[in-house]
Amino acid sequence: MSDTILIGRVPVKRTAALAPMAGVADRAYRLMCKRFGAAYVVSEMVSAKGICYSDRKTAELCTVTDEERPMGVQLFGNEPEFMAKAVEIVKRYEPDIIDINMGCPVPKVVGTGAGSALMKDADLAAAVCEAAVKAAGDIPVTAKIRSGWSADTVNAVDMAKKLEAAGAAAIAVHGRTRDQFYSGAADLNVIRDVKQAVSVPVIGNGDVTDLPSYLNMYRQTGCDLVMIGRGSYGNPFIFREIAAYENGEEYVPPTVGEKMQTMLEHIRLMLSLSEKSEELAMHEARKHAAWYMNGCYGSAKFRGMCYQLSSYAEAVELAARFEELQLSRAQ
Repeated sequence: MSDTILIGRVPVKRTAALAPMAGVADRAYRLMCKRFGAAYVVSEMVSAKGICYSDRKTAELCTVTDEERPMGVQLFGNEPEFMAKAVEIVKRYEPDIIDINMGCPVPKVVGTGAGSALMKDADLAAAVCEAAVKAAGDIPVTAKIRSGWSADTVNAVDMAKKLEAAGAAAIAVHGRTRDQFYSGAADLNVIRDVKQAVSVPVIGNGDVTDLPSYLNMYRQTGCDLVMIGRGSYGNPFIFREIAAYENGEEYVPPTVGEKMQTMLEHIRLMLSLSEKSEELAMHEARKHAAWYMNGCYGSAKFRGMCYQLSSYAEAVELAARFEELQLSRAQ
């Protein structure tokens, strides 16, 4: 089996990609995961109609840096004409791939008819995809879908076939319905069925949190690439573990000290890339700091303290106290 797949003309290492996650996977997050071995990253979702009406945040959301490549820019919308116009605008930023969000379950997105609402209208979804493909030229267009809208309307296979016919170069499948949001278990059988139904690459997404679940996703579904979302929260190390396995190298889990140093590096990167004041940027960094402490002794109390952080100096002090607690516990 090849260690590389092609999404259109774009080669991607057949290991693990970082999922697009609104409010989480900003440039700092993507860069951290890339540095630890993520094979491919995707931007936070961007409104197709919003791009067409305002350039205010377009550059911030759509800029692709060399360190992030291969990288996709993700758009959401349910009107083919706006999707085509948005793709024309995004092309200026030279993304490797343009991805269409057809899986977001959030009410404010679904309420516009976009995101996972498109799972209820496969023909419209195909029309949106086709418009994007025509506008994209030689940039491959992909789509990210769910297994269906609800348990009694699981239609990922039909959706995938129509998207393939519309020109999609790859299809990512999150094995949950919209009604599930992120609860329950992802249905890997749906991803397997999509893989067997289409000839374009299929990307498996859902419940990959460590090396065993990564290997299981490939084994159970036969997918071409694994995509990791929430399993990367405070855990870019998952990509290092996967890379070590694929390279036949021994994986050494991070010490608490390395976790805290990585957390601080992540926060420094967030601050350096933000145009906001340190205090406002730290508000956005709080959840990331808390995630790095998950699973350790006393983490609940310290996570609470993370949500009070207002400066980098406070983060340094809190990280030192947290590491000290872990070391004292181990003695």
